[in-house]
Amino acid sequence: MLNEQLINPKNIVIVGGSNDIKKPGGKIVKNLIEGGFNGRVQVVNPKETKVQGLISVSSVSKIPETDLAILAIPARFCLETIKVLVEQKNTKAFIIISAGFAEAGEKGKSIENEIVKLVNSVDGCLIGPNCIGVLNENYKGVFTSPIPKYYSDGCDLISGSGATAVFIMEAGAPLGVKFANVYSVGNGAQTSVEDVLESMDLHYQHGEDPPIKLLYLETIANPQKLLKHASSLIKKGAKIAAIKAGSTAEGSRAATSHTGAIASSDVTVRALFKKAGIVYCSSREDLLSVASIFNYKELQGKNIAIITHAGGSAVMLADELSKGGMHIPTIEGPDADKLKTFLHPGSSVSNPIDFLATGTAEQLGIIIDYCEHKYDFIDAMVVVFGSPGLFDVENVYNVLSVKLDVCKKPIFPVLPSVVNAHKEIKIFLDKGNVNFPDEVVLGKALAQVYKTPKPISEKVDLPEIDSEAIRTIIESVEDGYLGPRNTAKLLDAAGIPRVKEVFESDKEKLLSKFEKKNFPLVMKVIGPLHKSDVKGVILNITTMKKAAKAFDKLMQIKHARGVLAQPMIPGLELFVGVNKEDKFNHTIVCGLGGVFVEILKDISAGLSPLSKPEIRKMISSLRGYKMLQGARGKKGVNIEIFEDIIHRVSALVEVAPEIIEMDMNPLIGNPKDISAVDVRIRVEK
Repeated sequence: MLNEQLINPKNIVIVGGSNDIKKPGGKIVKNLIEGGFNGRVQVVNPKETKVQGLISVSSVSKIPETDLAILAIPARFCLETIKVLVEQKNTKAFIIISAGFAEAGEKGKSIENEIVKLVNSVDGCLIGPNCIGVLNENYKGVFTSPIPKYYSDGCDLISGSGATAVFIMEAGAPLGVKFANVYSVGNGAQTSVEDVLESMDLHYQHGEDPPIKLLYLETIANPQKLLKHASSLIKKGAKIAAIKAGSTAEGSRAATSHTGAIASSDVTVRALFKKAGIVYCSSREDLLSVASIFNYKELQGKNIAIITHAGGSAVMLADELSKGGMHIPTIEGPDADKLKTFLHPGSSVSNPIDFLATGTAEQLGIIIDYCEHKYDFIDAMVVVFGSPGLFDVENVYNVLSVKLDVCKKPIFPVLPSVVNAHKEIKIFLDKGNVNFPDEVVLGKALAQVYKTPKPISEKVDLPEIDSEAIRTIIESVEDGYLGPRNTAKLLDAAGIPRVKEVFESDKEKLLSKFEKKNFPLVMKVIGPLHKSDVKGVILNITTMKKAAKAFDKLMQIKHARGVLAQPMIPGLELFVGVNKEDKFNHTIVCGLGGVFVEILKDISAGLSPLSKPEIRKMISSLRGYKMLQGARGKKGVNIEIFEDIIHRVSALVEVAPEIIEMDMNPLIGNPKDISAVDVRIRVEK
C-alpha cells in the first residue's frame, strides 16, 4: 500500500547520488532539483562532499531522519543501508533503482526478501527494486527523461517495466497525451501494479483525481485484487486500459485437451479484463490510442461518420471500423442533398463524407454541424484532415478544436501530416487536444473501447446444484482425469443434461445392455486422450453384430481401458470448456464444437462466476452465432438451454475449484434440447 511518505515526502535522501548525471544516482538528483521538490534533499556518497550543489555525507548513519530513501547503489549494499534507515532514521518509504535482486538469481532473491521483511516491519512502502522510480506532483524521483509536466486530469501510468514506462511517455507526448502520476514497480517485491491500483481506488475522488489509468503488466500477482479495484475505479467514473505482456508462454505448452490448448493465459487475461471493464491493448500504440479516446466524449453507439478530404484514408478507416463491429451508415435524403450544395463539385456525402483536397474550414464546420444536429443516427465523427500542401490548415484545425468543445457527440481528429502541418498540429495540441496520426490504429482502438463492457456487479447469482454430492465425488477421487462413471455423476449433480451412455470393458456385458430402440449407436474408446487422433470413434452402428465388431476394433487401440456406447442424436455440435490458471478464477469458454473448435477457434471466454448477461454476451459474440440461431434452412439450437449449461458449469467449478480442466466436446444441440456427448474432467487437489 502506498503511504504518505512515498506520495508526499517532506525530505528525501538519494543514496548513491553523484555529480555524474549520466549515472542513475546523478540523474535522480538533477531531476529532483529541476523538478522543484520543496523539501530537504540529502545525498549519501562516500566519495563526494558536494553533489550538484547539495551537501553529501559518507553514510546514511550521518543524515537526519528522512521520509523517503531512493537507492541507486549496488544490490549487495542495499540491505544494510535499509536496515540503518529503518532502525535509526524513521524511514518508511523506499525506491530501489538498483538491479541484481530476484531477477538475477536465488542470492538476489534472498536479499530482496530480507529487504521486504524490514520494510514491512515498520509498515513501510517499497517501490522496486529494478525500476526507474516515481513521478508525481510533489517530486520527480526517476533517473530517466522525458519528465512530463504534471496534469491533474492526465493519465496515471503504472508499469512493471521502467523502460516501457519511458517509451509510453515518449510516444504519448507528440500525440498530446498528458500524464499525472507514474509508478514503475520493477520487480514488485512488496508493491505490485495491483497494489498501486488499490491505493488509487481507495483514495479516488472523481473530478479531482486523474481519471485515466494506464497499466503495463508483465505478471498479474493478484488477479482478484486487480479485478476488485479496477472494477471499483471504473464504477466511480475512471477509465482503465492495460497491456498484459508475456501472455502466450503458458498457452504454448503441450495441452492434453481442447480446452487446455485454447484457453491460454491470453484468453484468461482477456476474460479478466472484460469482467473488470478494462480495455485490453496489445501494444504501446494501442494503449496510447485508447488513452486518447478516453480524453474525448464517451462513445454512446457504433454508428460513425467519417469526414475526410483523403479518400484512401477513409477507405482504410472504414475497413478497420467494420472489422471491429462498428458501422458506417449511409447518409442520404434531403438533408444530404442540402449538405452537398455547400461543398465543391465532386464531393461525396454518402459516408464517408469526402469534401476533397480543396475542402475549407468553413465546409468542415458545416459538415460537423449537419452530423451533430441533422443526423440523429450518427453517434460519433472521425475527421481525417492532413495538409496536401495547397494552403495553411491552421483555420481548419481551429474550427475542429472549437467543435470538439461544443458538440455533444464525440469527434476524433486524425491529423496525419506530422511534417507538412507540424506547426499547426502543435497549436492544436497546445489547446489541450489529442491527435490520432494513424486512422487504422484509431479504428482498431475505437472498436475495442466500444466493445469493452462495463464491470459486472460483485454478486453473481448461480443456479442451485447438488453441492453435497459434488463435494463427495471430488473428495473421493485421485488427481487426474475422472472415469466415465464419476464424470456422469458430476454432470447429473450439476444438472447438466447428458446423453445416456454405457461403459464396459467386457464385450458381453456391453452388448447385453443394448436393445433395438437404442440404435443407431456411436462407440468410443476410453483411455487415449484424443479419440479422433487414434480412430477411436465409430459412428452409425445399426446392429448388434456391428456393435460387437466395433468393440473388438476399439479395444485393440493402445491404452484402451474400455468402450463407451451412446445413442446417436442429430443436431449441431457445440463446445463448453473450463481451464484453471494459477491464481485466477476458472476461465469458461464456449463455441462451435467438434473439429470446428480446433480449426476455426471461434470461441468466447468469461471468468467464473458468470452471470446470465455475461453468458449471453459470450454466446452472441461468436462468429458462428447465426448458426446457433439457425441459418440457410438448417435448424439452430435452444440458446436458453445453452446459456443454462454454461451457467451450471460456472456453478460447478465454484463448488469444486479442484477442477482444473473440463472439456465438453461435443454437446449436441437442436431447437428442443442440448446434451453433453463427450466430457473429460481433470481434477488437481
